[in-house]
Amino acid sequence: MKTDAQLKKDVEAELEWDPSINAAEVGVAVKDGVVTLSGHLDTFVEKYEVEKVVQRVAGVRAVAVEIDVKLTAGSARSDSEIAHAVETAFAWHTSVPADRVQAKVERGWVTLSGEVDWEYQRAAAANLVRPLVGVVGVNNAIALKPRTTPGNISTRIRDALARQAEREAKGIEVQVNGSTAVLRGSVHSLAERVAAQGAAWSAPGITRVDNELRVSP
Repeated sequence: MKTDAQLKKDVEAELEWDPSINAAEVGVAVKDGVVTLSGHLDTFVEKYEVEKVVQRVAGVRAVAVEIDVKLTAGSARSDSEIAHAVETAFAWHTSVPADRVQAKVERGWVTLSGEVDWEYQRAAAANLVRPLVGVVGVNNAIALKPRTTPGNISTRIRDALARQAEREAKGIEVQVNGSTAVLRGSVHSLAERVAAQGAAWSAPGITRVDNELRVSP
């Protein structure tokens, strides 16, 4: 098991390794396997990428992001310009159902609302907004349309987990209450925890996932 000092070194090295991130602007602190990130970055998508990069480092149990987005003069956009860019992005992307997702922009913060059928559609909408110039944050309030949950959905989720990573699936308990899937147990990395949550979201009829998995390296 890594010490906090070793984990801090690995996280900093991984950030420096990724060319999409200005690692010099990111502060890293580690305590008991929990990584806290601080600093100031020029774009919201870079802030999002920093969190993803850290999640894939072995030994990380959780990530706290305390990074501010401070746009450069050339990146600033009015809320109306951002709203128009969001509408255009949605219109050109097949994963976002037409006329079912709305965006509200206030001081660079984009709040998404509406209702879609699948989590991948909800995630796609947020993914399209993050890299847009002028965006400083995204609040994804899109709801999933209620659907009938098959009776064997717990088994189907466990089967999906086993197909993706048999070792991790053995330590995961899946419980379905109505349209909510609850994941309990332990995994070996934060990346595995995120992957298990993604597998549960893919199940038909699931509109909420409570991820209670522990990371036990």
